[in-house]
Parts: sequence; structure tokens; C-alpha cells
Amino acid sequence: MSEQPKHTGLNSVIAEEFDVWQALGGVRGLIETAAPGLVFIVVYVVSGELTPSIIAPVALSAACILLRLIQRIDVTPALGGLAGIAISAIWAWRSGEASNFFGMGLITNAAYLGGLLLSLAVRWPALGLLIGALRGDITSWRRDPALIGTKKAYWRITWLWCGLFAARLLVQAPLYFADSTTALGIARLVMGPFLFAFVAWLSWMMVRRLPAVTPEDSPAE
Repeated sequence: MSEQPKHTGLNSVIAEEFDVWQALGGVRGLIETAAPGLVFIVVYVVSGELTPSIIAPVALSAACILLRLIQRIDVTPALGGLAGIAISAIWAWRSGEASNFFGMGLITNAAYLGGLLLSLAVRWPALGLLIGALRGDITSWRRDPALIGTKKAYWRITWLWCGLFAARLLVQAPLYFADSTTALGIARLVMGPFLFAFVAWLSWMMVRRLPAVTPEDSPAE
């Protein structure tokens, strides 16, 4: 039996009630998301050495997966995190630059921002498609005049998430290029899971005001 909450991540925006802990995947999800970066910073500040600093978060992520296996919980959510941390650790180790441990996060945020801006440029707001799919109405909100309010909300939500990724880049990229590893790590923690949850809550506030999806709204079979 899985212990994963039902409305985690983006799914939280369609929940009847918003729960910040569910949005973050519970205490376990928060630990698996934020703890590796925190461990990296703590070990790096204490030791001043790169090698133990990159080994510690990788070991922690591996331990989280092992614990899931022991408890017979789905390991898929943690595998993605381990892969990202492993890539970041290898990048930092090969380059010899501690700040590169956070480089993959900047690339990921830039990719998300670019994808969302592209979706807006072609007038298919990505968050509208994703939330629409979760609500059972993938595209009819784009062409049905009766759903103009839903369409506008999806545009605003997509811009909102653009703001999240842009803010992270604006704050963290200068720290990365200045090689301010400790400050960058702290910024990553501050602008990580809880900022995600805040933006998800704002999205939920907009989605909850939308009319319920009816069978007529759904795409034809």
C-alpha cells in the first residue's frame, strides 16, 4: 500500500481543499526534496571539502530509496530525485566547483520557463493543458466562448508559474556565476518546495473559482 498523498505536486491545484503538506508530498516528500541540498551546504560549510559534500546528499537520497523499498512504498518519486542529485554531484566533482552542484537546478528552471513561454507564444498555455487534463477538459476551454473565464484563468496561472521559474533564475543565477555556493544553496532552499507550494496555492485559488467540468466540456470520444 502506498503512503503517497492523493493530491501531490500539480494535482494539489484541483483538490477540494488545499493542503500544503500534500502539495509537497508529505513530510517524506519534503525531506526527499529539500534535505539533500541542505546536507550538501552543511557538510560543505563544516568541512570545506567538495568530496564529502557531494557524497553525503547522494548517500541520503539512496537511503531514502532503500527505506521506501523496506516499507514497500513506490520508489518512483525518489528515483527522479536521486538521478538529479547524482548528475549534480558528478558535475561538481568533475569540474571541481562546488557551485556546480546546483547548476542542474538552474538549467531545469530555465527549461521550464522556456517551455512555458513558448506555450504562451503559440497560444496554448501549458498549465491550462495540464490542469485541464487533470480536470477532465484538456482543450475545449480554448474554443468554447462559454469558458472564456476558464481560458483567462489558465493564461494567468501559466504566467504565474513563469514568474516562479523566472524569480529563481533572477536570484540564483547571479550567485552561481559569482561562485557564492553557500548563498546559492540557501537561496535554493528558500525558493524551493515552499515557494512551489505557495504558487500551487495561488493556482488552486484560481482553479476553485472555475465552473465544474461537465460531460459536454470534455473532448468527444
